[in-house]
Amino acid sequence: MKVNIKNMVCNRCIMVVSQIFKDAGIPTENVQLGTVTLKNDLQPEVLEKIDTRLKTVGFEIINDAKSRLIEKIKAISIEYVYQRNEENKLNFSDYLVAQLNLDYPYLSSLFSSVEGTTIEKHLIHLKIERVKELLVYDEKTLSEIAWEMGYSSVAHLSGQFKKVTGFTPSYFKKLGEQKRTSLNDV
Repeated sequence: MKVNIKNMVCNRCIMVVSQIFKDAGIPTENVQLGTVTLKNDLQPEVLEKIDTRLKTVGFEIINDAKSRLIEKIKAISIEYVYQRNEENKLNFSDYLVAQLNLDYPYLSSLFSSVEGTTIEKHLIHLKIERVKELLVYDEKTLSEIAWEMGYSSVAHLSGQFKKVTGFTPSYFKKLGEQKRTSLNDV
């Protein structure tokens, strides 16, 4: 049985959700962003209790197909931004289509109608949050960050960063951690 869970955006989310199922004595096969695969089916009343516990920490079980698809798009977006590598240089729309096997215009239209923003804007905000994180870590130059995040140049990254945050990357670096946003809020 698969249980789809809203608002899982990071590895800590996976740990928290895993612990909730473990504390309830429910064996899991696999826990990933947005999905928990169970070893056995659950009775509806047990699922309701799990949902209540999940809601206390900011998650919830997703029951309808459109919401599940939106959460998959968000999880794939996070994976794309946070786990970019050499082989993963497809543009995002092609990557998303390959992952979900659905037409991009449909995905884009659904996402916009439900979330009130485009997939592209969502992806840009995720990338900017990742850039903020990398700036705060202070382990890479702005050129390295731009290349890692798939920007064509430092100028392109800087322009988009300022448009989204209101700050230049160098000014933001001076401000530090206080201006970062949780991925749940992106």
